[in-house]
Amino acid sequence: MEKLQNLFTEVFAEDAEKKLIKMIFGGKRLKSLEYNKVTIRPVEIGGRLMYQAEYTYDKKVTHSNMDAAAASALSVRLVSEDFKQVNIFLDGEEIQVLASKAVKPHVQRKGAGAHAPSRPKDLSHNKTKKYVIPDGKPCDFLMELGVMDQTGKVVPRHYSKFRQINRYLEIVEDVFPYLPEDRTLRIIDFGCGKAYLTFALYHYLKELKGRDVEIIGLDLKTDVIDFCNGVAQRLGYDELKFLMGDIADYTNDHADMVVTLHACDTATDYALINAVAWNTKVILSVPCCQHELFSQIKSDVHQPMLKHGILRDRLTEYLTDGLRGLKLEARGYDVAMIEFTSLEHTARNIMIKAVKRKAPNKYKEAAAQQQYEALRDFYQVRPTIDKL
Repeated sequence: MEKLQNLFTEVFAEDAEKKLIKMIFGGKRLKSLEYNKVTIRPVEIGGRLMYQAEYTYDKKVTHSNMDAAAASALSVRLVSEDFKQVNIFLDGEEIQVLASKAVKPHVQRKGAGAHAPSRPKDLSHNKTKKYVIPDGKPCDFLMELGVMDQTGKVVPRHYSKFRQINRYLEIVEDVFPYLPEDRTLRIIDFGCGKAYLTFALYHYLKELKGRDVEIIGLDLKTDVIDFCNGVAQRLGYDELKFLMGDIADYTNDHADMVVTLHACDTATDYALINAVAWNTKVILSVPCCQHELFSQIKSDVHQPMLKHGILRDRLTEYLTDGLRGLKLEARGYDVAMIEFTSLEHTARNIMIKAVKRKAPNKYKEAAAQQQYEALRDFYQVRPTIDKL
């Protein structure tokens, strides 16, 4: 094992003379291993040199990014546990590791062949597609909130926030065609918090799309509201206002789009109830802390599973959001459950994306209501979303 550790320490050394182009792990030790091969290559993320592991399965590919130390440790584990062979391509050299027995790996080294891959000059293109808000181009609200420096470069420690903002704007871009075109857009963000995504929404609609907007961010914390209003004033975001208030008590005449990101427990339900009452065209909701049904769920069939608190909690989460989705479908919305980037304080990352149908579909609505009632009654629960 020491031989492998020394080899990969050399390959991933920061001052390595021969830079890594890529390495490919193949030849599974066990047929039951889920992935068929792993490829590791260098990428640039937030101005830092990192390494991306690409896992190739039968019907999908997944990725994981890590630093040099973690990449070296992963490489040793992949050879010792998962694969019998590694091909390593460096600038000017090729290394092949044959390890039918992990404790006695055979290492062959030779000069790079005529058709060997070359190291890209720009490593950043390996990691991602084009962002709605690009790294390196100054963006006023991101600089004001400390995500970017004054040159437009993303601050490394805030790169996860930068990715989350862009993922959010990709979703907004997807639903943008469903928003009204003939009037000022009115949008309400329930539980906006420090409002990174609220500012992003304003920037996207007002600055990038040229739409007239009125956006209200609602939160319960006075200091948060004061901070956000101060930022909006400094940026000249005149049609972006932040108010203190409870989602359940908020009244309004209409909203074209309702956003609720990580509103806790039944606060999500009240936001959805309000949105439907206003005939809102687009709803984007990332629920959080779905506690309401935890003590209500009853099922003789699932009781052996429900006795475990962690499994009961997971089922509560999926059941709550499943019922919410069906109830929205029954009220005339097309609903999709999509993956969203989680926030630092919660791992919840399922977004309910609901778009109001242009014309009623009584068959779909009736079917969704029947499915809702069947699921609700099977688990003997009465969720707040029932008020819809």
